[in-house]
Amino acid sequence: MPETSRRKTLLLTGASRGIGHATVKRFSSEGWRVLTCSRHPFDARCPWPGGEDNHIQLDLASPDATIKAIETVRGKLEDGRLDALVNNAGISPKGEGGRRLNTLETDLRTWGQVFHVNFFAPVVLARGLREELAAARGSVVNVTSIAGARVHPFAGAAYSTSKAALAALTREMAHDFGPLGVRVNAIAPGEVETSILSPGTEKIVELLPLRRLGQPEEVAAAIFFLCSTEASYISGTEIEVNGAQHV
Repeated sequence: MPETSRRKTLLLTGASRGIGHATVKRFSSEGWRVLTCSRHPFDARCPWPGGEDNHIQLDLASPDATIKAIETVRGKLEDGRLDALVNNAGISPKGEGGRRLNTLETDLRTWGQVFHVNFFAPVVLARGLREELAAARGSVVNVTSIAGARVHPFAGAAYSTSKAALAALTREMAHDFGPLGVRVNAIAPGEVETSILSPGTEKIVELLPLRRLGQPEEVAAAIFFLCSTEASYISGTEIEVNGAQHV
């Protein structure tokens, strides 16, 4: 079909809540088709059209399942082109009572699970779909975290180090995917108002220059910008979306 009338396609992991949910709504409102990935089945309460047909139930903690999902995604692409891949899925296991897991206490199996979801899955998906991304001259956005750059009071050591590694991976991918015409960037959210906020977050908010939590829609807007033609010469960067929490 002519490029002017072609509907763009996004593949989004971690779509079932929070930032992922807001991202689906933003891209859908802009006319994109959104393929969603989540370890949960599609929830019929989700309001976007074609959601169930465009959903892939996938546990990113399983390397084998993630590799197999590449063919499932390909089968859902109508023209062999993928305009954007947003690696949003992330897990942050807690100790008893929601306690932060540090480097001394985190079981290596837990560490491995966190890295499979937060770090290796983005590699597998982007590499597996590189031809489809290249055909669309598409964009990859990795969702990192402010915890990837400093010790966080709630985010555990495995989560934080996986996000730091994902930020470094973003630079490596931008270098490697650039010759294919594919841009790769990251966004690093700070404290965002979702259903999984840790107790005590309000104390952090008091210290933020903007004195408020971020909204999922604000993060989704940054993701959409990086996937749009407005960001056509931006690659290899990490945009902090944190209300100046980092200053």
